Amino acid sequence: MNKKKTWSLAILIVIILAIIAVVVWPKGQKNNTVQSKSPITIGSKNFTESKIVMQIYTDALKKAGYNVKTKPNISSSVVYQAIKSGQVDLYPEYTGTIAMTYLKKHIVGKTPAQIAAIAKEGVAKENLTTLNYAPGSDAQGIAIKTSVAKKYGIKTISDLQKKANKIRFASQGEFDKREDGIPGLEKAYGKFNFKSEKIYDPSLKYKVLARGDGDITPASTTEGQLATKDFFALKDDKNFWPAYNLVPLVREKTLKDNPGIKKILNKIDAKFTTKELTLLNKKVDVDGESYQAVAKEWLKNNY
Repeated sequence: MNKKKTWSLAILIVIILAIIAVVVWPKGQKNNTVQSKSPITIGSKNFTESKIVMQIYTDALKKAGYNVKTKPNISSSVVYQAIKSGQVDLYPEYTGTIAMTYLKKHIVGKTPAQIAAIAKEGVAKENLTTLNYAPGSDAQGIAIKTSVAKKYGIKTISDLQKKANKIRFASQGEFDKREDGIPGLEKAYGKFNFKSEKIYDPSLKYKVLARGDGDITPASTTEGQLATKDFFALKDDKNFWPAYNLVPLVREKTLKDNPGIKKILNKIDAKFTTKELTLLNKKVDVDGESYQAVAKEWLKNNY
């Protein structure tokens, strides 16, 4: 075969391959992505964990081809109304918050599965649904300064109750009166006779402990400071506090229009352990990273 014929055959093959690519490639692309019928608006509450998880949900759905908008920093007092009215289509919520705060149910002493079931059944009346809840629980807890815990041998709330007369309580006011605060704790553990008790702004609580003005403070169990060597959450050894497992709360219409989001969000939530959420919060609240950057990094490494 001469060079001219060889070149002609090569050009013909290139042309055929190009035609095949044009015809087949778009179809292949459509199989790998899903275009949502209308934008999905994902909201968040106005604290770090909620914003990180919102962004992870958003980035994952965008990666799958969905048209997504975000609405971060919604006040905790109005976010439930926002999803009921359709201002947002979904957002990261907590099983305990739904059951206790929105549905006014008594959940102390109930298992995580029971609380999740109460939440799911309750929101269905508002045309909402919950997906699978995460293993991680952002529950109520008590943070203690590590050096104080070592000094007095305090690891659990039972230990704290026995040695309360040596401990200065940096309170937040309402915690002293709530059912899931001091009154409830004393029913489960006995009287807490603290050495002193003073009320501080919740935003200053770790600064108060760090500068030595207090020894313990009410906390949520996934706060970033609890992933440092300076503080940790006391073990609730009598299981007084109910679980507040992270869970996607979604409008039923949104799920019906975009059924594929269920698999994506459930896959993500399955990896949110309490430890994982605490480490994510630490990256923002302690290390100073943006929640967008933290979400992007997590998705790259985990999804």
